[in-house]
Amino acid sequence: MNQTPRSNRTHIAIFGRRNAGKSSVINALTNQQISLVSDVAGTTTDPVFKSIELLPLGPCVLIDTAGIDDIGTLGKMRVERTYDIINKTDIGLIIFDHQQTDFSEELQLIKEFKKRQKPFLLVGNKTDQGTTSSMDALGKYDIHFVSALTKAGMTQLKQQIGQTVQFEEEKFRIVGDLIQPGEFVVLVTPIDKAAPKGRLILPQQQTIRDILESDAIAIVTKEHELRETLQNLHKKPALVITDSQAFLKVSADTPQDIPLTSFSILFARNKGDLEELVQGALAIDHLQSGDTILVSEGCTHHRQSDDIGTVKIPRWLRQYTGKDFNFIYSSGYSFPKELDEVQLVIHCGGCMLNKTEMMYRIKQVVDKDIPIVNYGVLIAYVQGIFERALKPFPLANLIFQEQHQKKQSQ
Repeated sequence: MNQTPRSNRTHIAIFGRRNAGKSSVINALTNQQISLVSDVAGTTTDPVFKSIELLPLGPCVLIDTAGIDDIGTLGKMRVERTYDIINKTDIGLIIFDHQQTDFSEELQLIKEFKKRQKPFLLVGNKTDQGTTSSMDALGKYDIHFVSALTKAGMTQLKQQIGQTVQFEEEKFRIVGDLIQPGEFVVLVTPIDKAAPKGRLILPQQQTIRDILESDAIAIVTKEHELRETLQNLHKKPALVITDSQAFLKVSADTPQDIPLTSFSILFARNKGDLEELVQGALAIDHLQSGDTILVSEGCTHHRQSDDIGTVKIPRWLRQYTGKDFNFIYSSGYSFPKELDEVQLVIHCGGCMLNKTEMMYRIKQVVDKDIPIVNYGVLIAYVQGIFERALKPFPLANLIFQEQHQKKQSQ
C-alpha cells in the first residue's frame, strides 16, 4: 500500500473556511498527526498532499487546502489554488463549523463541485461545542456531523466516503483486458541517458504489474535486442509494447502479425480519452505555419539535451509538416487556463496525474474546440505507424479509418 503511486490513489480533498477544522478532520480520519493544527486562522497556506491507507478505501491521497475565505492579495491566490484542487479530486469534503450561520462560501464551493460534476460531502464539524445552528441555507443536502476533537462520527464519515466514491471493478487496468492468462507480452524499454538510474519509469513498472496480475508473462528487452528476443520465443507474443521514442525501430523488427502499441497509447486509453486524442492527431494535418502549440507535462524533471517534449516532438512535427510553429510549454500540477491563442495541445502520458486530473485537462481543452493529442499518439502518427499502433483498440482504429477514407476521397 505504501508503494502505490500517488496517481493511482483515490484523491480526497478537504475544503472549508479558515479554522473550520479541516486539518483536525484529516488527523481524526487517519488517527495520525498529518496536518499542522493551530487556532491561528490560515495555518494551511498551500495544498498539502499526504499519501495514506484509509480503510475501507485502501491507498488514498488526502489533500489539505487553504481556507476558502482567505483574504488579501496572497489570500486570493491561495483561494484560487484551493479551487484548482477540485480538478484532481475524486471526492471533496466540505468542512464547516456546525454553529455558523453564514454559508455563502460553502454554497459557492458546492456550485463549483456541481459545475465540475465532482462528488462531495458536507461535514459539520465541532459538534462537541454547543448547539447546532439552522442548516436551512444548505437546502436538502445530507450533512454528516462530526467532532474532530472527540472523533465522534468519524467512522460513519469514512463509510460514507467509501460509498460515494465510485470504483470500477478493475480500477487500473492498463493492458490486462487485451491479453489472456499464460500469454507472452514483450515490453521494449530503451535504457539511454534519459532513463532513470537503477529503475524503470513508472508506466513501465505499472504495465509489468498489470501483466503479472493478469497471469500473463512479461518479457522485458531493449530495442536493439528485440529481434533476437522474438526469435527465441517458443510461441508468438500476444502483444509488443514499446517506448514511443523507439516506435520506428520496434515496428521494423516486429513481424506484422504481432500486435504492437506503446506505453503512452495504453495510458491514453487508461487515464484519458484515446478516441479524442486520435482526433487530435488527425488535426495535425490542418496546422499552419506560425500556429501556437502547447506542450504540457504532468511532472517536472531534469531535461536532457534531446528532451522529448522540448526537442524531439517539435523536430518531428516540423519534419512531418514542413512548417514552423510557435511552441510554448507547461509542466507540473498547474495547467494553463488561457488557451485562446493555442491551435493544438500536446500532453505527456500523464503517469504522475490521476485520471480525474487528466480527464479535466482534456475536457478543458476540448470545450474550447482545441484538438489535443498525447506524446505516444502523436509519435505514431507522424512516424507513419498510426494504423498499426491503434489496431488493438477497435473504436479508436475505427475513427482513424473513417477519417482516413474521408481524406482519401477528397
